[in-house]
Amino acid sequence: MAWKSRVFRLGLPSLRTRILFILAALVLTNAAGALSTLWYVHRTEGLASSLAEGEDWAAARTAHGLRQALARQSGLVDSGFRPGDKAWAAMLDDLDHDVTRRQEMAHSRLSVEEGRVILNQTENEQVRFSTLKGQALRAASLGRLDEASLIFAEAAQHAGQARALLEQYVALYDRVLAAKGQEFHQRSRVVAVLAWTAVLLTVGMGLVLGFILVRQVLGPIRALALGPEATDGLREVGDEVQALSHRVQHLLTDVDRAKSKLAVSQEHLVASEKLALTGKLAAGVAHSIRNPLTSVKMRLFSLERALTLDPVQHEDFTVISEEIRHIDAIVRNFLEFSRPPKLKLLTASPSDVTDQTLQLLRHRLESYGMEVELLREARLPDCQLDPDQIKEVLANIILNACEAKVEKGHISIEEKAGVIEPHGHVALIIISDNGPGVSKANLEKIFQPFFTTKGEGTGLGLPIAKRIMEEHGGWIHCRSEEGKGATFVLGLPCKEKTAWLQSS
Repeated sequence: MAWKSRVFRLGLPSLRTRILFILAALVLTNAAGALSTLWYVHRTEGLASSLAEGEDWAAARTAHGLRQALARQSGLVDSGFRPGDKAWAAMLDDLDHDVTRRQEMAHSRLSVEEGRVILNQTENEQVRFSTLKGQALRAASLGRLDEASLIFAEAAQHAGQARALLEQYVALYDRVLAAKGQEFHQRSRVVAVLAWTAVLLTVGMGLVLGFILVRQVLGPIRALALGPEATDGLREVGDEVQALSHRVQHLLTDVDRAKSKLAVSQEHLVASEKLALTGKLAAGVAHSIRNPLTSVKMRLFSLERALTLDPVQHEDFTVISEEIRHIDAIVRNFLEFSRPPKLKLLTASPSDVTDQTLQLLRHRLESYGMEVELLREARLPDCQLDPDQIKEVLANIILNACEAKVEKGHISIEEKAGVIEPHGHVALIIISDNGPGVSKANLEKIFQPFFTTKGEGTGLGLPIAKRIMEEHGGWIHCRSEEGKGATFVLGLPCKEKTAWLQSS
């Protein structure tokens, strides 16, 4: 209130009056600038019209048209002499007539005396070309092809000389037009000075208005934005309205940040509980399964050495041993779910791993009555991979399809190689089934630990598969519609460079 009283005692106009006065001055200044711009546009149109309708411009356009005609003629001549080709000869005659017509037009629009000499020389060369061309065609019609070729070669030289002379003619008028443009530029400077004057006046009025707004409008807003406790720092604020907006935004941001932290904390808590449950479950599995499994492995080894087996029995015995070893690997992965797997990378083709997996699961696939179709145009290129880990991923997906199968179950395994950015060269294994599929609501959850739709499932198979693929530098994703089966795409970076691109 003391500040307002001091203003009225000095006899100054009200804030509203001063702002309206500055705005009126700005409007008048801008109007003056607009009028000067309109005048400038009028002058520009006049100069442009005089330039476009002048003799020099018309002559320059004619020169460029003649150059294009000569260029087309030279192109046809350079394509070679073609005696007996009536279409070629007719086209050459048409171009000859077109050049002659344009030369006559150029003579009628000459505006620079220096150009007349060049144009006359061009016409002389064109006349020589026309004469020699006719002689060459007559000689060819009489069967004197060698003579016709020599004459046409000389005619081509004259055509080239005519084109070179015309380039000088075009360059002459380009210089003339450049000089006209310079004159136009000098005339426009006067208008530019007037425009700059209007700009400076507008800037000056804007500064005055800005001073009033800062001192008498934005100052109070700034004090409100910073609060009463920050009076000493008012001069450090540049944009009072933005500062007030920031103050409100900070409050909203704090609320959002608190909500986000709460959600993250809740997710971490759930994940921690799941990991704790995993540790307990893994310990129980280790004590309950792994020790008996070791005994079974040792006994099988002893039996294999003691028994004499025929080939079929030996194959069955091998499959049993592989299955037990596979179970042991699953137990290890289950125990190590909370830490990254230790990969034993080898250079191998994913196709070999696919074959080994199908051989390993042959009896189980037969027991489920599953029909497996392997689509392979060529063996996949070598990759750096852990065969046992990749075999576990494939087995997990195939067995999931078996457990979810419908009548006449079918699994399709397709192998492809290609380039997918940003991974580069990759090997793809695409596994599709005709089962019930995955609902849209569950599609985003199937790779989460402990999520399962099976009554006796642990919900760790697909999460482990995902982690294994990521540890290999690859990926796994699922496409599915409920009731239409599911498709899993496995991608692995490979060393071999393929020549085609395939994205899935």
